[in-house]
Amino acid sequence: MNTFKQPGSALLISLVAFLFAIGGCGGSETAEQTDPAEAEPQIESAPEAVVNPNLAGSDDLAILPGMTAELADMVVETRPFPDMIELNGLISAHMDPEDAAALYARMFIPLNLNTATDEEIRLVPGVGDRMVHEFKEYRPYLAIAQWRREMGKYVDDTEVARMEQYVFVPIDLNTATDEEILAVPGVGERMAHEFKEYRPYTSMEQFRREIGKYVDDGEVDRLERYVEIRSQDP
Repeated sequence: MNTFKQPGSALLISLVAFLFAIGGCGGSETAEQTDPAEAEPQIESAPEAVVNPNLAGSDDLAILPGMTAELADMVVETRPFPDMIELNGLISAHMDPEDAAALYARMFIPLNLNTATDEEIRLVPGVGDRMVHEFKEYRPYLAIAQWRREMGKYVDDTEVARMEQYVFVPIDLNTATDEEILAVPGVGERMAHEFKEYRPYTSMEQFRREIGKYVDDGEVDRLERYVEIRSQDP
């Protein structure tokens, strides 16, 4: 009897081991497979913030690529800069073009999409001759949303968002929404109120006179870059 049962037990053990091995392999393959629909979405990182040298403090400027405390102080003492051409004149006197390009990736005076020259547009990091042409092709821009739409024909949303940090479209003083006014660099709730209080504007001289009650001439000059009068209806 013992001779008969022993082979049967061995056979049973072998069968169990075989089934376990099959099940183990199947479980391993299942664990390695991932349903694409259940995969976690890839999160695109936001573009690194670009500092406006007409507004940032010297300490914030000094920590930017290639900057020194002395150069940061020079920027603060010289500002406001009307555009990147004038700023580039100062920066290029103290660093080579490659270092300046790295700095402009983090520090830039937004350029007016409707009036910027080829030279100024080329200072935008990552913008070459082809994109200079595309920037200018769709002028005049009436809103930044129009520019986003047109640039989206050539680059993806991430690149559009990156480039948008370096540009602006002037707002209409008489029709701009609170959101549009607050998008002007350096304008807060109080100044947005002053922008709207004197509507309708009939001339830029009126804008300069009224806003000059609250800030000095240099700041009026800086703000004037971001506004225009397209309509005289409030």
